[in-house]
Amino acid sequence: MESPVFEEIDPASDCDCPGCVHWRRALPHSWAGRAGAHPAAHRALALAAVASAALGAGHALPAAAAPHAPHRPGIPAGEEPDTPQGATAPLHGPAGRPATPQVAPKPTAITRTEIINRARTWVAAKVPYSMSAYWSDGYRQDCSGYVSMAWKLPGNEWTGSLAQYGEKISKEELQPGDILLFHNVADPEKGSHVTLFGGWTDASHTSYTAYEQTRPHTRRQSTPYAYWDNSDRYVPYRYKGVIAEEPVPGKDGGLPGAPAVTAYPGAAYFGPGANNKYVTQLGRMLLARGAGGSYASGPGPRWTDADRRATRAFQAAQGWTGAEADGLPGPHTWELLVTGKGKDVKDGAVGPPPASHGVPGYPGRAMFRPGANNTYVTQLGTQLVRKGFGRFYRVGPGPIWSEADRRAVEAFQRTQGWRGGAADGYPGPETWRRLFS
Repeated sequence: MESPVFEEIDPASDCDCPGCVHWRRALPHSWAGRAGAHPAAHRALALAAVASAALGAGHALPAAAAPHAPHRPGIPAGEEPDTPQGATAPLHGPAGRPATPQVAPKPTAITRTEIINRARTWVAAKVPYSMSAYWSDGYRQDCSGYVSMAWKLPGNEWTGSLAQYGEKISKEELQPGDILLFHNVADPEKGSHVTLFGGWTDASHTSYTAYEQTRPHTRRQSTPYAYWDNSDRYVPYRYKGVIAEEPVPGKDGGLPGAPAVTAYPGAAYFGPGANNKYVTQLGRMLLARGAGGSYASGPGPRWTDADRRATRAFQAAQGWTGAEADGLPGPHTWELLVTGKGKDVKDGAVGPPPASHGVPGYPGRAMFRPGANNTYVTQLGTQLVRKGFGRFYRVGPGPIWSEADRRAVEAFQRTQGWRGGAADGYPGPETWRRLFS
């Protein structure tokens, strides 16, 4: 049979109807600027329908894009989730190699650490958002494809099918690797979205670290629970295939990627100025024991006030006081963490910061986190404006900690040559010292 010949059609670029918006994304290489926006969009839709029938793919085309929701505080314009998404599909898409996803999916065993590590690969690669493109690992580059990848599912799901792989849980049960899912049954194109839960960022559980696929690319950031909008419609789910991370002899509590060491490395590896793999190992063990409330981000290899507060919280949970709860891990603290013995930190308790942190005037990192409302936030913002970082403030600065404060601090930290966890937007003693010196 001779292949049909089609005219190349492109919708005009200035039409805001859902059809034109969609095909401007779906046909990025077509000619721009043609007249007759709506007829062009209809011709493009007809072309796609005929092409789909000829290919016999058997998979629905992505739905037309819905308009973005109004701007939300804390999210830069143009970075809101693109709620239209691809339909259920095998890896690499309808024309890919694997077969159609299983009808009755069997969960693949996976640990929480592996889920988060998989999620981080897309954050590091800054995978561009797309509801029709597929990344090199075979997963679709939208929000549900991202979760499918992190959970190591056999194919690409969408917000309407992800729930079959999980079980509903409560907010109090959330742990890293779980998801927060909103599927709008009445109109899936409006608001439907899913994020991966990475851990609480505050002791009151009002904010969490969200891993999500959204425009312009995969990101990891502090997000108010459950989300910026439609918060009451998000439902927590736990993947049915999650397994416990059993301790393995010779390993740090069996945590994948952790240094293969059980012996206490020595006090020299912990404290101000320390930057090594044992600090990362300590942080991971503390997170597993319930001390995550002390961390706004991380943990990482660079010693921070968060590591000290988390260590103190764990030490206090054992009933220790004074020198035994100084926030610096000694042999006894290390032994309890490595062996999984002792008492866990309860209710997201945060260890108190050292009295002065060695920096005059620095009030402690707990003063600068989501939900904080105090004079130190105003003092910080005022100084940032004086230093030339006021462009992030639309109003203020003021006493309520905001995303503008975090972005301004991050910009200042980057001017110091810091990267990664050292430039997380939360002022530590050294940031405070340099800012006010």
